[in-house]
Amino acid sequence: MNQTKYTLVINGKPAGPFTLEELKTQKVKPDSFLRTPLMDDYKEAHEFPELREFLGFAKQYTNPQYFAGFDLRMLASVLDWFIIAGIIAVLDLITILILDQREQTIFILLANIIIIPVSKFVYQVYLENAQQATLGKKMLNIRVTNLQGLKPTFNQILIRNLSKIISTGLFFFGYLYSFLNKKQQCLHDIIADTLVIKDRLV
Repeated sequence: MNQTKYTLVINGKPAGPFTLEELKTQKVKPDSFLRTPLMDDYKEAHEFPELREFLGFAKQYTNPQYFAGFDLRMLASVLDWFIIAGIIAVLDLITILILDQREQTIFILLANIIIIPVSKFVYQVYLENAQQATLGKKMLNIRVTNLQGLKPTFNQILIRNLSKIISTGLFFFGYLYSFLNKKQQCLHDIIADTLVIKDRLV
């Protein structure tokens, strides 16, 4: 028997903790908010597999309501640039010290013009596909989702990041487009059918 304790939000206030058996008497609904001691935030009851099974709920999908604004997204991007550039700078320094040749040092530094953007592209696609967020996004508790708030497909992630070329090429209008729609989507989000959302506050 599952011995996990759940805190339940009742009339806007946390109550409990309750066991699974005790939750049966609390008139828990699919959209009731609960959390366990190991969770940082509340989730709706239908998001817990054990509650769906025990209380007979069907999994539901609630469209996201909390979107990451331009400021959070820009800060996350700056953090990611620092991370990538910092790693490459350390690798460059090690390589330069080992080679100790001026001509090759200049070539390495010039190669970074290509290496850094390509590395950041691969880094973004990999982490957003694996974890829905780069390290910068994780630090700010924001993540990439599809339009239903679920994990996007690899193709969506790939298209989203490739489309940033368009967002940037239009004098950054593609990024500023986020000010023109309620879901704060940049142009590359529109193209890929993705959102960038922030954690729900309760």
